[in-house]
Amino acid sequence: MKKPLYKTLYVWVLIAIVLGVAFGALYPGNAIDMKPLSDGFIKLIKMIVAPVIFCTVASGIASMESLKKMGRVGGKALLYFEVVSTVALGLGLLVANVLRPGDGVDTSGLDPSAVAEYAKKQMTFVEFVLNIIPTTMVDAFAKGEILQVLLVAILFGIALAQLGEKGKPILTFIDDISKVIFRVFSLVVLVAPIGAFGAMAFVVGKYGLHTLLPLVKLVGTFYLTSLIFVFVVLGAIAKVTGFSILRFVIYIKEELFIVLGSSSSESGLARLMLKLEKLGCSKRVVNLVVPTGYSFNLDGTNIYMTLAALFIAQATNTDLTFAQQFTIFSVAMVTSKGASGVTGAGFITLAATLAVVPSIPIGALSLIVGVDRFMSECRALTNFVGNGVAAIVMSAWERELDRDVLHAELHSKSAANIDAAI
Repeated sequence: MKKPLYKTLYVWVLIAIVLGVAFGALYPGNAIDMKPLSDGFIKLIKMIVAPVIFCTVASGIASMESLKKMGRVGGKALLYFEVVSTVALGLGLLVANVLRPGDGVDTSGLDPSAVAEYAKKQMTFVEFVLNIIPTTMVDAFAKGEILQVLLVAILFGIALAQLGEKGKPILTFIDDISKVIFRVFSLVVLVAPIGAFGAMAFVVGKYGLHTLLPLVKLVGTFYLTSLIFVFVVLGAIAKVTGFSILRFVIYIKEELFIVLGSSSSESGLARLMLKLEKLGCSKRVVNLVVPTGYSFNLDGTNIYMTLAALFIAQATNTDLTFAQQFTIFSVAMVTSKGASGVTGAGFITLAATLAVVPSIPIGALSLIVGVDRFMSECRALTNFVGNGVAAIVMSAWERELDRDVLHAELHSKSAANIDAAI
């Protein structure tokens, strides 16, 4: 039986977003004080993400019939991630060169100090690789670094698989713990409307809707490019796999509104995984592919990286050669990895990418500080949909997708009751 609208979480999130925008526009001074509501919700989500990723990845690897199969699934997933990420990066470059959203932008009021904190956070490739290795296993969870937790989970899962029968009790314990963690996640998500209200009120109150006007072409171009990627690129992949991208987007609409309100794809992680299992995807594949995708399959972030980089070059009248654009493209393939769904990560990686082309003044990043939050939401939504599609594709590739269930769920008129499954 379909739930009434007033009992549906995404409706309350949508209402909260509208109220937040209105409050920010009418009472900007008070709206800025709403930021702790958003920060608190994001911290609650980050509190749960690390254990969710550890439990699901470790369980997924340990449950594989063999380490050979785990390697095969992992290898296929990484190959898929790299191909799709490359397409996303290329699409961002293509659209930026065709539509040239940076032409005619006024750069007279640049404030380099506005991006000073992001410039400090840049790291070299070697530092990036070494940062994947935590100081201790506990430190990975304490810092909440997704790549570090992922590394620990992979090693732990492999060790469990090698133990065989001796490792079964520990695997059972991890599965039981994951059920508790998913239940905690479901409780945390209930306050998503409060976080969404705080986030939108703060952004509109601090920057004002008027900040969108000079850069509306950039924001519009980014949203258009993301829509093209989701419904054309991912749509084609979905069609080949045997399902409709539009029906899939409708199927996960509740999670998409939660992601929209928080500007973080992590806020829908647990619910997405449960919905994918309900769609007929293999739990083992979902547990391995989705958490890994949160670090290696960031399609929205990839589009943003190349599109924003060329926008800044165009706005500052910096002519880029083909070689320089290819350099940005190549570096973005590395810097985008590990940029989790948390707000601001895409902006930090953009700063690191621009550093490879000295002719582009990094202070020009201040051009998009005011509208980055509006694009952050689109990045998170695109990343989220991309990881959902990846899990279905990998399940189909491994012949572990129940297509009858997939068809029945996507064509069902009633939404999946995920809360009851947690």
